[in-house]
Amino acid sequence: MKVYTYSQARQKLAQLLDEARQEGEVQIKRRDGQTFVLKPAKEDDSSLNVEGVQTDVSLYEINEAIRESREK
Repeated sequence: MKVYTYSQARQKLAQLLDEARQEGEVQIKRRDGQTFVLKPAKEDDSSLNVEGVQTDVSLYEINEAIRESREK
């Protein structure tokens, strides 16, 4: 994790934000010795946002299963 001075952070804010996104966080150190951590905020995921699943089922078979379930 990189540590930047306050002046460096102010001059390169866009770069710091990109680096924080890629690396997880960066530190900014003030002249008086205080250190701050800059990291991306956790994004709220939708409960409808789910990972896909690999199957050997074809699109045709999926559509047929849906049609059959609707006919019942």
